[in-house]
Amino acid sequence: MSEDGHEQNAHENVPSRQRRRFPGISSRAYEHPADRSALVALRKLSGFDTVFKALSGLLPERSLRLLFLSDSVRVSDQQFSHLNDMLRDACYILDLEKVPPMYVTQDPQPNAMCIGLDEPIVVVTTGLVELLDEEEMRAVVGHEVGHALSGHSVYRTILLFLTSLALKVAWIPLGNLAILAIVTALREWFRKSELSADRAGLLVGQDLRASMRGLMKIAGGNHLHEMNVDAFLKQAEEFESGGDLRDSVLKILNVLPRSHPFTTVRAAELKKWAESREYQRVMDGHYPRRSEDKDTSVTDSFRESAASYASNVKSSKDPLMKLVSDIAGGAGDLGGRVRRGFGGFASTTPQDGPPTESANGTEQPPTDTPPRDED
Repeated sequence: MSEDGHEQNAHENVPSRQRRRFPGISSRAYEHPADRSALVALRKLSGFDTVFKALSGLLPERSLRLLFLSDSVRVSDQQFSHLNDMLRDACYILDLEKVPPMYVTQDPQPNAMCIGLDEPIVVVTTGLVELLDEEEMRAVVGHEVGHALSGHSVYRTILLFLTSLALKVAWIPLGNLAILAIVTALREWFRKSELSADRAGLLVGQDLRASMRGLMKIAGGNHLHEMNVDAFLKQAEEFESGGDLRDSVLKILNVLPRSHPFTTVRAAELKKWAESREYQRVMDGHYPRRSEDKDTSVTDSFRESAASYASNVKSSKDPLMKLVSDIAGGAGDLGGRVRRGFGGFASTTPQDGPPTESANGTEQPPTDTPPRDED
């Protein structure tokens, strides 16, 4: 143990919890299929390998660590001890051998991140610490430990650096286009990786309602008595199924600048996984081990991801995804729907759910306020 009480290499004094532990668990146990396929696509992006190798040696990681050490509060037995307990507990549950350093930084915006090239660092803001209760915070800490176990911190660090670099070289003709292409691909992957980390947070907290409450608070602030989980999930249903093709396009445009998925979407995805057989098998102790990772076939992983995408497109209520599914299925009325224009793809009342409002033909301009970007 270091002088400030921060443990980095052992799980001593792990809090006693009535929670399941997952010895040797592989990140494949909780990774979202879209996360894996997006990462494969990212690595195939022209120029990415060159940029990745160059930045791995040039990024000022030492400067980054010194910045947090000098201007934030390092979590330990003496400072934010309850967060230190949660961090050790999360690493114990997911069997992460080396406990990453964790810092609390002054920022009213609720946020958390896991960054670092050689070794991950977990950073949470004061806004998040003040917003969430113990069980909600436990899910967030588990979320960040999930990022560390999956090795996401490397790509997250490069994304932060390239986002800043893109702003600095925006005046260079064409020079910004290559960077923007990589930034866009990184954001697409990172949005999917958040779905994986949410699952890791649930495995650590093992309290779905707490995970849902945390996401609601991130979306709507500390007014839990004014919010309802079921109503919040209905927002996700309405977001996915409402409107016509114009709304589908606006959804894509709204999410492109973000590094995180929309909060209601995250909540709906996590609830769906928590109710799945896959989650129950993990909780019963049947999950892939890290010792088996070297024998995992990349082709099989990509095939699983493709099957997941196909299933999601087929079951989606989004008008654009319905169109894709209809085209793939050779629907006979596509010609008539195209002739009727975008309005021909307006959503209808689903048979297995509550009625949803179809588009009224009035296109609403997007808000000038950019969507928030938090964990």
